[in-house]
Amino acid sequence: MTTQRKLLGACALALALGASGVHAQPAAMDHSGMPGMDHGAMPSAPAPAPAAMDHGAMGHTTMEHGSAPASNAPPIGSLPTSDGAGERGYDSYGIHPHMMDNASTWQVLFDKFGVTRNRDGENALDWDGRFWIGSATDRLLIKSEGERESGGGSDGKVEAYWSHAVSPFWNLQLGARRDIGTGPKRNWAAFGVEGLLPYNIELETTAYVGSSGRTALALKAEYDLLLTQRLVLTPEIEASLYGKRDPERGIGSGLSTGSLSLRLRYEVTREFAPYVGVSFERKFGQTASYASDAGASRSQTAVMAGVRFWF
Repeated sequence: MTTQRKLLGACALALALGASGVHAQPAAMDHSGMPGMDHGAMPSAPAPAPAAMDHGAMGHTTMEHGSAPASNAPPIGSLPTSDGAGERGYDSYGIHPHMMDNASTWQVLFDKFGVTRNRDGENALDWDGRFWIGSATDRLLIKSEGERESGGGSDGKVEAYWSHAVSPFWNLQLGARRDIGTGPKRNWAAFGVEGLLPYNIELETTAYVGSSGRTALALKAEYDLLLTQRLVLTPEIEASLYGKRDPERGIGSGLSTGSLSLRLRYEVTREFAPYVGVSFERKFGQTASYASDAGASRSQTAVMAGVRFWF
């Protein structure tokens, strides 16, 4: 009896424990039943990288480099132009072209100021200078060039213009010219074009109309060849043509004079540069005949020395 009672008690205890779930695995830890933690259903391959770090798919996100918004700054190496093409670039920095164009300034420049000595041993003071005041678009321009010989003779001209920029590299000039020096003084109305050709060749072309049906044309071209940062060689060509003879000033019709000069200058500073050089000048046609009649040579070679300066 005692043994039967013990067996019945053990069975009852087992039934009681089974009913209370002591030996059952908690539902919260049943991995086979958890949708997101079912290790039995997990693939053996590694999980893909998170979408936020998927650089291959970044073309559709805000980190796409190819579709990054453009900057307002102008491209590196580019400069806004004065013709308005770069106005957007100026505005992005708070600078407006019209403010700079309307700024008034001035300059004095003497391209040549020195002495020349020809093969006959005669010396002369030689000059070629200009002064301007105004803006980048419109300015008053005064030019003068000529020479004064040690023997007393001289030849030169003074010109005054309203100069108007028609492009970043070209100016139209309207004004007047007065001949000075030996002989009667002549007055001319003048119209010119001045600017920069390809390869940085500076060109001046001026047409003149005077009294008594006189006409003239002057051409000048020069080029600065940088041998070093301070040493500059400047070839210069000039020519003068007249539509009518002027015996009182020794000028014939057609091509009157032509000259070629070579100047080598050393820029102590950008504003001050001594130079040495040589010039070749020749008279043509009736002008050469007038020179011969006056006892002067038709052509001459001269050495020159002086200083180029501006401020």
